[in-house]
Amino acid sequence: MNRTIDAVWRLEAPRIIAGLARLVNDVGLAEELAQDALVAALEQWPVQGVPDNPGAWLMSVAKRRGIDRIRREQTFARKVEEVGQALEAAAEMPEPDEIADDLLRLVFTACHPVLSRQARVALTLRMLGGLSTDEIARAFLVPEATVAQRIVRAKKTLSASGVPFEAPQGPERAARLDSVLEVVYLVFNEGYVATAGSDWLRVDLCQEALRLGRILAELAPREPEVQGLVALMEIQASRTRARVGKDGAPVPLPEQDRGLWDRLLISRGFAALLRAQEIGAPPGPYVLQAAIAACHAQAASAEDTDWQQIAGLYELLVRTEPSPVVQVNRAFALGMAFGPRRGLDVLDALSDEPSMTNYHLLSSVRGDLLARLGESADAAREFTRAAALTRNEAERDVLEKRAAELS
Repeated sequence: MNRTIDAVWRLEAPRIIAGLARLVNDVGLAEELAQDALVAALEQWPVQGVPDNPGAWLMSVAKRRGIDRIRREQTFARKVEEVGQALEAAAEMPEPDEIADDLLRLVFTACHPVLSRQARVALTLRMLGGLSTDEIARAFLVPEATVAQRIVRAKKTLSASGVPFEAPQGPERAARLDSVLEVVYLVFNEGYVATAGSDWLRVDLCQEALRLGRILAELAPREPEVQGLVALMEIQASRTRARVGKDGAPVPLPEQDRGLWDRLLISRGFAALLRAQEIGAPPGPYVLQAAIAACHAQAASAEDTDWQQIAGLYELLVRTEPSPVVQVNRAFALGMAFGPRRGLDVLDALSDEPSMTNYHLLSSVRGDLLARLGESADAAREFTRAAALTRNEAERDVLEKRAAELS
């Protein structure tokens, strides 16, 4: 029974918290009321059975607990009149459109720029993903107490800053949307290439980010960058089975068995990319990255990859997102399209960039390009340096193996 309740909770929690937050205008209080309803379900459902509409049952209990709490606590005297009446008036579950609006407000609130990046990630996974603090801590290899503190501080910050529970409009919406997409993609990337630990992949995090992205795409269907991010994650997630060998070691993209790529996820990614393009806006960073991923997905083999098209897309990407990390990826694409020396010229221009000092992928890409030039000793040194910089054990093993082979 507890497993059934847990499954229901993960499905319904975001809608319930979002609906309550709209009524009480306090994300922290909304989660507490939802948790009260969950405790009631754990007590009553094993005896009475799961109700026909568990989401409505949980929302009804949460609203009643909210009314009782506001009336009981004298410090909330002012809210009794304002919020208590709103709770009593909202006797039924909201209409589907209202639920969508509430969820969108919750997304923008949990990802508000007033919070630190780590706090936004933790709060989003907690509120929208329904993950426990323990699950979030294990996913990011940090102590559970750290995650709990981030969530508590995030709620206090939102309350103290007077952040309204709303989905912004106009220019503010575009600015806030960047924060929302960043959080979702951070979660996905941590699953796709774990920054630390012994595992190369954390499939559960990839799946959670995809779920959040798909929800966001339904809530904001006319936002091209939302569709672009979903397309990018769908296509990248399609390679999951091919990215790890039988021994658990990472398998580079050119060496992957493309027969293991998930064609359903690829088709879903192509559909999302088409939706983004049909909106007609100039392509943003996520749309361009999705287009690059689509080039790889279209190639029947590594040799068939259209590297010149990929290099051209990176030229556009570096204009919209002129970061050193994008330049490193562009260097690799140029090296594949026009020869290693062309890519090395780009990397040399990044040598004085402070943020690149300890970026292991710069050394890894340099090592790959040098190896293709036949400069084995220099390539081995670069792979050794990259291995020393990475915090992922599986990736370190691969880089050390490449350095040993070249030596």
